[in-house]
Amino acid sequence: MAPLPLVLPGDPIAPGALPTPANPSVPLKVGPGLRYLPPDTIVPVVAGGLCIDHRKNAVWVEGTGGRYIPTVGDLVLATVHHSTSDSFSCSISPHTPFASLPYLAFAGVTRKTRPQFSPGSLVYARVSLANKHMDPEIECVNPATGKSDGLGGLTGGMLFDVSLGMSRRLMMPNPSVQGSVVVLDEIAEKVPFEMAVGRNGRIWVDAEGIAKTLAVGRAIQETDKENLGVDEQRKLAKKLLKGL
Repeated sequence: MAPLPLVLPGDPIAPGALPTPANPSVPLKVGPGLRYLPPDTIVPVVAGGLCIDHRKNAVWVEGTGGRYIPTVGDLVLATVHHSTSDSFSCSISPHTPFASLPYLAFAGVTRKTRPQFSPGSLVYARVSLANKHMDPEIECVNPATGKSDGLGGLTGGMLFDVSLGMSRRLMMPNPSVQGSVVVLDEIAEKVPFEMAVGRNGRIWVDAEGIAKTLAVGRAIQETDKENLGVDEQRKLAKKLLKGL
């Protein structure tokens, strides 16, 4: 994966570094790590690599480390900590306040059929509210359709921590091409598995048996930690598959 241009907090982004969409009418989307200052200045609020998406006319800052900052629309893996009279309080990172997950924020749920989650339960959710004046709120339903869209409680499997940069790479439409993460494709040829990726630096993996689940999770963590290239990832996959 090619190195990204480094940006530092407070240094304005040069106009030439911004995306150039095929359709000029598409508005610029300023993503995480950046702040828009009227009339036409964009400055980073964190240090990291500057990422651009010409097709979506989007720009954001990608840091491999740092703290996760909840952003509306982010998919996250949250751990239930405790429940209140009308919601679950969930941890989405060690550095943010508990996120509220209302009992009614699930598909097909009524006041009489609230979901049951004990402390430590894992849920895949979407951030629905995030600002500096209020604690974040998450949901497990698409409010437009009333469907779960794959969100909800997760059972079995194991949870692994990765960098925020790796999370974003894994969440790209084609991680092997756009994110240069091929290790999963290599392993999937021999070991079927399920995976959920959270923008908050967490991934959930469920394969047939603990050994295979660990192999998949560790493959991603090692690729992330060692910043492995495509060829190195293929070697790692072969090594892990031999040990199963």
